[in-house]
Amino acid sequence: MTAVDLPAPTPEEAAHSARLVDRIRDEIDAHGGWISFERFMEMALYEPGLGYYSAGSIKLGREGDFVTAPEISPLFSRCIANQCIEVLERIEGAEILELGAGSGIMAADILLELERQGRLPQRYSILEVSADLRERQRATLAERAPQLLARVHWLDGWPENLRGIVLANEVLDAMPVERFCIRSGQVNAMGVTWQLGRLDWSETHANPKLEAAVRAIEDAIGESLPDGYCSELNMRLHPWMKGLAESLSKGVALFIDYGLPRAQYYRPERREGTLLCHYRHRFHDDPLILVGIQDIGAWVDFTAVAEAASDVGFKVAGFTTQALFLIGCGLEQHLAALGDAEIVDRLQLARQTMLLTLPGEMGERFKAIGLTKNYDHPLRGFAMKDMSASL
Repeated sequence: MTAVDLPAPTPEEAAHSARLVDRIRDEIDAHGGWISFERFMEMALYEPGLGYYSAGSIKLGREGDFVTAPEISPLFSRCIANQCIEVLERIEGAEILELGAGSGIMAADILLELERQGRLPQRYSILEVSADLRERQRATLAERAPQLLARVHWLDGWPENLRGIVLANEVLDAMPVERFCIRSGQVNAMGVTWQLGRLDWSETHANPKLEAAVRAIEDAIGESLPDGYCSELNMRLHPWMKGLAESLSKGVALFIDYGLPRAQYYRPERREGTLLCHYRHRFHDDPLILVGIQDIGAWVDFTAVAEAASDVGFKVAGFTTQALFLIGCGLEQHLAALGDAEIVDRLQLARQTMLLTLPGEMGERFKAIGLTKNYDHPLRGFAMKDMSASL
């Protein structure tokens, strides 16, 4: 989809975007006329008061720009709750920490399912960098699970000595990434400049750290990337994972996101990279337009996730598709329990299940990876099929 096919922003949205573009232009000027794409993405998403996740517009759901699995169906969160129960039962005093809780729907539905099964933890924490999303999460919980709101706590940073399970649905794809391109065998860093009255792409020779990281990818896949090949690389993943490892003393970290193992991620034919922008339920690949009023994400290299996790003391407990993970966590049992529901409700849940599990929908594009620390028990979500050997 091109920019021509996208809905026009409202005057208020256009004015908001223009203010953020001015801020980014100041940043470009302050750095000699060029900033890395990583810095641009960070500002576009998280610049205080102006970035996509820092301002007040509705991001998720029908009125926003995209829909996540918890908004598609409560069945998703009920399955996640079953995985939580398995961990909570094995760790005394265990808690749940959710990273980037979006609209708060997953937190509410998980807590309601845990309450139904009599397995509530004393504390459900949410680490959320967006003040705007915090308020929306609080409102969602107050509406859907008011009796459980007192158990929920919002954090500004990693907690200390956490024991339990960490949940992150569509978090890794929103981390700022570097973008690179191969030119005549040289690794170039793709960045953003100001040209002819607008933001534009610009390349420069990659710094040694980025060049070494790209060469490491080539070594890992056993071939040089072809001329003109452009893609993304998350240089922040390792230090971020280190922070998580230092926070979690015993338990499990579960990530669900769209992505691939490295060998598939950097296939030669995927030469335009994986950037994906969402605006009013349309998607396209131009992050330099609609700045601050559209979501920007990059597919996740799950091999990089596994490597970063192993480097800081985690074990990879499993890797599989979202469809197989949900089945392993009791999706079919949840559906069977709805046998007495009204036919309209059952048909609606059947459609929701198809969106969550079909290969052409979210079932295979989204993957789940489980990491453990001082926890040596299998995780039920990976019992159907563990694809860790592909990482």
